[in-house]
Amino acid sequence: MRQRQFLDVIDEGEAHRRFDEACEHLEPRIERVSLDVGLHRVLAADVTAAVDVPAFDRSNMDGFAVRAVDTFGAEELEPVMLAVADLALAAGQVPPAGFEVAPGTAVSIATGGVVPRGADAVVMVEHTEPHAGGIRVSRPAVPGGNITFAGSDIGRGEVVMRRGTRLKARETTVLASVGVDRVDVNVRPRVAVVSTGDEIVPPGSSLGVGQVYDSNQRMLLDSVAELGCEPVACGVVPDDERLLDASVAPLISGPEKVDVVLLSGGTSKGEGDINATVVHNLAARFPDSPGVVVHGVALKPGKPILLAVIDGTPIVVLPGFPTSAVFTFHEFVAPLLRRLAGLSVGDVRTVRAVAPMRISSVPGRAEYTLVDLVEGEAGLAAYPLGAGSGSVTAFARADGFIRIPANHEYVEDGSEVEVRLIDPDLRPADLVAIGSHCIGLDEVLGLVAAEGFRVKAIPVGSTAGLAALARGEGDVAGVHLLDHESREYNEPFLPHGVRLIRGYGRRQGIVFRADDPLADMVDDEGSFLAELRERRMINRNPGSGTRILIDAVLAGARPDGYLHQARTHHAVAASVEQGRADWGVTLDTIAAKAGLGFRFVADERFDVAVREDRWDRPAVTVLRRLLDDPAVRRRLGDLGFTE
Repeated sequence: MRQRQFLDVIDEGEAHRRFDEACEHLEPRIERVSLDVGLHRVLAADVTAAVDVPAFDRSNMDGFAVRAVDTFGAEELEPVMLAVADLALAAGQVPPAGFEVAPGTAVSIATGGVVPRGADAVVMVEHTEPHAGGIRVSRPAVPGGNITFAGSDIGRGEVVMRRGTRLKARETTVLASVGVDRVDVNVRPRVAVVSTGDEIVPPGSSLGVGQVYDSNQRMLLDSVAELGCEPVACGVVPDDERLLDASVAPLISGPEKVDVVLLSGGTSKGEGDINATVVHNLAARFPDSPGVVVHGVALKPGKPILLAVIDGTPIVVLPGFPTSAVFTFHEFVAPLLRRLAGLSVGDVRTVRAVAPMRISSVPGRAEYTLVDLVEGEAGLAAYPLGAGSGSVTAFARADGFIRIPANHEYVEDGSEVEVRLIDPDLRPADLVAIGSHCIGLDEVLGLVAAEGFRVKAIPVGSTAGLAALARGEGDVAGVHLLDHESREYNEPFLPHGVRLIRGYGRRQGIVFRADDPLADMVDDEGSFLAELRERRMINRNPGSGTRILIDAVLAGARPDGYLHQARTHHAVAASVEQGRADWGVTLDTIAAKAGLGFRFVADERFDVAVREDRWDRPAVTVLRRLLDDPAVRRRLGDLGFTE
């Protein structure tokens, strides 16, 4: 395939400078809207109160408006007698003109009623009793007691809401309380999103070989909406320059013009990557525009991003791989949209965390890594997800991401890192399971989540999971480690302060495609194992119990694919099923669902290790109960697990 290369890679700082300079002419626009449609809009100007709130001295109780001094000395056994005026003030009722509470007199008043002149306190009705045409007061009132004075909540002329505030229910309530019915808000920038590529199909369509569902458009449309902008979905355009030009050109000029155009895919150097060509051609039609200011930034992932401004409209071509698109969107597009929508830069929240393991990087390029955050004894720990730029689910699972500068080869374990949170409202998980992956444990964790707990599962392997618990990170860890001397599972490996919850049995074995000649060798162990060592394999991550089992099977051999490591049993089955590997080791239940051949290797125990200081945490208590529940045990049995 002939390749076309437009990339002129520059460093991240220079890319920001060029794009910011090209976009400096863009400013937020303002419109006035009814408060009825103001929810989620961003205020463009401060709002001041035109009235006092409350607008009058207001009673907080049902009772009697009095002069506080008249009640001094009142006790249960020696109540104070007061006369009652021939007036009862209901909420909304104004005292008669010239009326004033006379000394030694009380006025009946309802909650929310206007406190009449002369009164400086309200006695609760519970602290009074009728007597001889008046009342007895059994407790003294203090000046100002049970009264909210005019302007004490909000004073006339006071700023009640600052510009840049995104209006939610509590904000609209405050605005309504001061009589505001229309507000100045920032116009929501219209952002068009175009997905490109012959291999891209919309969700809901049938998926052919080599095709992928368009997740980027959904991600970008919703991310745009979260930033206070109006997303404009433009569908999927195939790799055809004429069709793409016809789709994009109206978006930068004419009646269909939008504020920003985002294209997903087509930023690299393949023959089918025509987005850059189309954008360059569009730029040539507007020679007075900045045109393409950046095509290629020293980032990983996201190197081939293209940034342009044509006829006043920013055009950004994001990489096609989901994680690359996410990072480059947040790095280059989100700041621009946040500014145009009138949002504060402070909406981006970061936290400090410690890297519990070494995180490698590629020198010469700033690198972004998605991380899970786990609470430990020393604060937050940031576990890298290890997902490539093509990962779709990693972004949804991650709590945030870290940036490794271009001049760093790695982040040393134990060093502090800054994590940019994906969701500023993130709350820690109620239960963190960090250890070996198993679909049985997934089932039980799902039941814990169904009871209202936020659950996070981080598959790092049995050994790494126990090490995390020893450091105070996480609550529980799935483990299946065999001590070859005692032939005992899991118990011999527990660090101090960690105990076991009884788990279940499971069967591990070698899987291969059902039509593979390996199927004919299953009964001949010698030939079968010899053939395995000549075939391409899919391995598991170091420290996992399955990796230990694989190394025992290989007996020192290192077949092709030994360094290719999967983190879950499902990933092993998919690799074999799709022909990327000839064999691997996984569970019999997963092999059966994938239609793979299976050769039994070992029965093993899968237990759940728990830190003793987390034993009685609510979510852990629920996990323990579920693992002891006969109905749950039967469900695990249906999935293929044993007692």
